[in-house]
Amino acid sequence: MEPKTPAERKATLSRLLADWGGTVDPELLVVAMTHRSFAHEHGKTGSTGTNERLEFLGDAVLQIIVTEYLFRNYPDEPEGDLAPMRAATVSQQPLAEVARQIRLGDYLLLGKGEDRQNGRDKDSILSDTLEALIGATYLSSGLESTRVVVERHLRRLLRNAPRRAVAMDWKTNLQETLNQRGLGEVTYHLTEKGPDHNKRFHVKAEVNGEIWGEGEGSSKKTAEHNAAKAVMDTLFERYPEEPSDA
Repeated sequence: MEPKTPAERKATLSRLLADWGGTVDPELLVVAMTHRSFAHEHGKTGSTGTNERLEFLGDAVLQIIVTEYLFRNYPDEPEGDLAPMRAATVSQQPLAEVARQIRLGDYLLLGKGEDRQNGRDKDSILSDTLEALIGATYLSSGLESTRVVVERHLRRLLRNAPRRAVAMDWKTNLQETLNQRGLGEVTYHLTEKGPDHNKRFHVKAEVNGEIWGEGEGSSKKTAEHNAAKAVMDTLFERYPEEPSDA
C-alpha cells in the first residue's frame, strides 16, 4: 500500500528490505513496486514509471542465477533434464509463493481497480514484481550479492528442482503413462467463465470416453495441468501396478 508520508514510506521500505535481505536503492525499490495500473492512474505513460523494465532485467538475472546453480549442483544431469528443472523453479506459481513469503503484495503500488480485483494476491503480478525486485537488487549491488539473496529465497525450490520438474509437466507424463499401458489418448474439454480480467477455466479430462479427472485455474494451462494430475491419481487407483514386460 502506498505510504502517505516520507516517514511512512521509509519505514515501509525498511520492512521490505529486512524481509528481502538485499541492498536496493530506495528509488529503484519504489519503481520495482509500481504496477502499471498505478502509474496509469497517476498520469504516467510508457514503461519508465512502472516496474516492467526492471522485471525484464530481473527475469534475465534470475535465469542466469538459477541456471548456474543447477549446472554446479547437478553435474550428472543432461541438458534435457536441466531445462525443465529450471522451468519448474522460475515459473509463475513458485515465484509467486516466494513473493508471498516476504509479503510482497503488502508493498505493491496498485491502481484502485486492480487492488479491488485482488491484484495483491495474483500469481502473475506477484511473480512479475519479484523479478522487478531482483532487477533492482542487481542494479544496486551487482550479480554476486543478488545471487546470495536469490539463492536464499529460492533454496527450497532449487533443492527440490528434480522432483518439481517431474510434477510440473503432468500432461506429458500422463500421456506417456497412458501410452505405456495401452489406454489411448487423453482429451481435454475446456470451459471458462467470468470477465476478461478475472476469468476462471475449468477442464474435464476424458480417457476412453469417460471423465477421469477435472481441474480448475486462472489460466487454461493451469486448469489442464490440474486435470492431468487428477487423471494420474485416477490412473494409479485403477491400475496400481506397472505393466509387466512379459
